[in-house]
Amino acid sequence: MEAEALAGLVASRGVTRIVSSPRARTRETAAVVAAALALPVEIAAELDEVDFGDFTGRAFAALDRDADWQRWNAERATARCPDGETMGEAVARAVGFVAGCGEGVTLCVSHCDVIRGVVAHYLGLPLDRIFSLGCDPGSVTTLSLQGEGAVVVALNERSA
Repeated sequence: MEAEALAGLVASRGVTRIVSSPRARTRETAAVVAAALALPVEIAAELDEVDFGDFTGRAFAALDRDADWQRWNAERATARCPDGETMGEAVARAVGFVAGCGEGVTLCVSHCDVIRGVVAHYLGLPLDRIFSLGCDPGSVTTLSLQGEGAVVVALNERSA
């Protein structure tokens, strides 16, 4: 199971805090890691998935014919999900949370687009380039916060 492999991957990294997006799939992953590390799981709305608004619950086949969906995927830096949020808004809330994590090693369990967006922010990449960053389910991306910035220590790390 990916969550168990993730727990093994981070077991020796000195994690002092585990924070999860409120979505069930991230809470479930965080719970497996938390049990292995004997830590509680905190929930942070700032780590939640992008608010996809009117796209939520629609099949990809139906979305492929939607001009707003096509624009969203082509122009992540500027497009807004109808009745949802922009990628920039989602990234800003996540970056705000990450920047405020403080001392210790915090494991944030979030979503691929959000993780890619946070990394893009710290690398100074435009959000239209997030798909050039790998982010597999159950992978670890490690940032070392330094003042107002961060160093990307690892990207899309998986257990062997």
